[in-house]
Amino acid sequence: MEPEPADKTLRPEPELPGGNGGSRKKRGLAVCALTAAVLLLADQFSKILITTTYALHESTPVIPDIFSVTYVRNRGAAWGMFAGHGWFLLLVAVLAVAAIVRFYRYLTEGYAEREIALFMILSGVAGNSIDRLWRGEVVDFIDIHYKTVWHYPVFNIADIAICTGVGLFVLSGLLRSDKEKQK
Repeated sequence: MEPEPADKTLRPEPELPGGNGGSRKKRGLAVCALTAAVLLLADQFSKILITTTYALHESTPVIPDIFSVTYVRNRGAAWGMFAGHGWFLLLVAVLAVAAIVRFYRYLTEGYAEREIALFMILSGVAGNSIDRLWRGEVVDFIDIHYKTVWHYPVFNIADIAICTGVGLFVLSGLLRSDKEKQK
């Protein structure tokens, strides 16, 4: 039997079932990247489908008085804010991506749900940025309303990815206890 080394840092960590933490981390990032890629492809494919099969402002009821597919274009951000300032919105997108990349470890604190949330946000930002660069405006088509009484602004899959990612990130921050953060 060999004696233990005086400096325990020289001993490699034991292999955990299913691989070590590094390979689990890589698998987790691969799942996040795959999710983001699927969302981005679904967003871009749906926008191409809408722009090639619908005339601008054409609408098709899917669930009468509740949900329609309506082709509109948005020169701004959410609810048309900053309309006509596409380059400013692209700059904000680049800064947001840079901040997420730069502060990724700090933002996620190692929590898987925060990692997927940030990748979802990145996917949505990329989807709408591609529109701004390619078309000069964002294609929206998901139209939620109640008869003529209430109408939510038309949106797209990239918007869903951004909002879901932000919601998941906020929820994680609210539900994680201080004890978990200190571990």
